[in-house]
Amino acid sequence: MAVNEKGILNRLYFVAGCMFIFGLAVVFKLLSIQFLQGDKYKVMATERVVKDVIIPANRGNVYSVNGNLLATSIPKYDIRLDALTPSSRTFEKYIEPLCDSLSKYTGKSSSKLEKDIRKARANKNRYYLLARNIGYSEYIRLRGFPLLSLGAFKGGLIVEQTTKREHPMGGIAQRTIGYERTDDQGNITRPGIDGAFGIKYLSGVDGQRKKQQIGKGQWKPLNDANEIEPKDGYDVYTTIDVNIQDIAHHALLKQLELYQAEHGCVVVMEVKTGEIRAISNLGRTSKGKYYEKLNYAVGESHEPGSTFKVMALMAALEDKVIDTSTVVDTQRGRKRFYGRYINDSHRGGYGKISAARALEVSSNIGLATIIDEHYSKNPEKFIDRIKEWKLNEPLGVSIIGEGKPDIPEPGDKKWSRNALPSFAYGYNLAITPLQTLAFYNAIANKGELVKPRFLRAVKEFDKNIETFDKEVIVKKICSDETLNKTKEILKNIVVRGTGKKLYSKTFSMAGKTGTARTEYWMDDWEDNPRYISSFSGYFPAENPKYSCIVVIHKPSIKVGFYGADVSGPVFKRVAQKIYTDTPLIDEIESLDIKIESVDNEYEAFYNTAQTYKTIMPNLIGLPAMDALVLLENMQVDVKVKLDGNGIVKEQSINKNTKLTDNQTVVLKAS
Repeated sequence: MAVNEKGILNRLYFVAGCMFIFGLAVVFKLLSIQFLQGDKYKVMATERVVKDVIIPANRGNVYSVNGNLLATSIPKYDIRLDALTPSSRTFEKYIEPLCDSLSKYTGKSSSKLEKDIRKARANKNRYYLLARNIGYSEYIRLRGFPLLSLGAFKGGLIVEQTTKREHPMGGIAQRTIGYERTDDQGNITRPGIDGAFGIKYLSGVDGQRKKQQIGKGQWKPLNDANEIEPKDGYDVYTTIDVNIQDIAHHALLKQLELYQAEHGCVVVMEVKTGEIRAISNLGRTSKGKYYEKLNYAVGESHEPGSTFKVMALMAALEDKVIDTSTVVDTQRGRKRFYGRYINDSHRGGYGKISAARALEVSSNIGLATIIDEHYSKNPEKFIDRIKEWKLNEPLGVSIIGEGKPDIPEPGDKKWSRNALPSFAYGYNLAITPLQTLAFYNAIANKGELVKPRFLRAVKEFDKNIETFDKEVIVKKICSDETLNKTKEILKNIVVRGTGKKLYSKTFSMAGKTGTARTEYWMDDWEDNPRYISSFSGYFPAENPKYSCIVVIHKPSIKVGFYGADVSGPVFKRVAQKIYTDTPLIDEIESLDIKIESVDNEYEAFYNTAQTYKTIMPNLIGLPAMDALVLLENMQVDVKVKLDGNGIVKEQSINKNTKLTDNQTVVLKAS
């Protein structure tokens, strides 16, 4: 019996000893964690519940040359409530007024809102959503509500801001201005000006702040003394004129729809400076609608067709191998060159005509004969002239994705004895529409070839960060004699040549039509012919102010395909609408017209402008442009941000509110 008791005691002592040793180990580990490895585990714990997050900087705005907003980053806000932060006394004091305000804002029952917020507090919800993706004016309104007005520490207000890129002009020039797109791999890219100048100017510098995890997948911003504020991007002022852009866009769209074309572009450039005043690129969708699909004017190299005949003739004139009066035999509209026939579009041909007339009527045979007869034994001479004009090199414009020219030389795979005759009328080589325009612009600009330019300045508020001046590519492309002869021919093309349908007694234009076959190497071309129609030139003919090119791809041959019919009318419409004092007769019959509704509308607008000098007017229901004019002509210097276009639906500042200098007014339009 005693032996058994002794055995039991030994076992108890052993178990107790083990437990004592285990206890010592636990105590040792706790002390180790507390004093020796405490910092390590604190960091690990903090990393699990607190993280650094990036605060994206607002991208700079993009403006037109006349100060109109083309692209801007509109702030959007999510408003949340940390239901545990307010003290019990503060929570009970403000919960009912808060829910009453939220009820007016959301339309929901005040009692239901109070029940939900009390439930969130009971459930220790520190990330309760009150409003999502709201604008600036709504954000200002909500943060003024009871409880939320106390801020983050006392009221539990949580504000999360994101930005959205908006284009107040809509789809007009959107491709050139640039927009955000995501590729198949999830990478974000930006074409146009937004992409070309994003990193250097528009992007700004991102900030950094800490967020604390308060639930599964939920993170609350912390008020950290080491928070780094983001630095917003600079504003970019382009050379685009919104009025000219609007004219060019709609003129091109109208013609694309009429001729059911695949795609097209139009570019308007100021002659002396090279500043691009308008650029529109429209492509057709599967549903037959058109939008800014690709930047064809900058990025698409193709055979220019007859617009290149001007370069060919100028080379011959400058090398003095011919004169404008030199007679060339175009035969009966069909001539054989090295085993291949070249045809003229005019049935029966033009017979023997002058070199100038050959360009006026756009004779393929005439130009091919001139170039072949005078350069076939020394083709490098012709190629060297093209190189002097830099037509074999990209222009080096700032827009990403500029197309590369392709002009074969002797020794290249594409070179053959037929290369030179083909060059003469714009085949067997490729250049972009913008390159063609730059050359025609040089003709109008007394021979000075300037680089097309999309930017005028980069600013931070009213401070210039960088300005962009005219950049000359070739100081003088040819002699004044060659220039003057070429200008006369280009003028006559519109008066009596292939562009005579465009002639107007009240407005002078000069330029060259172009009609080029495309995809002619494909087997189905004979059954389904495709063409590229173009017109390039400048206006007015005597003292050019603007140059312009219009290129339309694959118009329906059932409607028409010649350059004078398809692209020429776009050129004429653009030219006459932006630079003439004489209205089109078929558009305006009389200027002495009185319309009562228009007079009443103007009278109301005038009275409002005279009444509200420092007080915020009621802009709801006004056209956006009228609202902008009213605000810009007030006696206080306010900043206006326009979200959308059309009719004003909301204004961030209530009517009859006293305005102050540098105050921002946000208008939302439909």
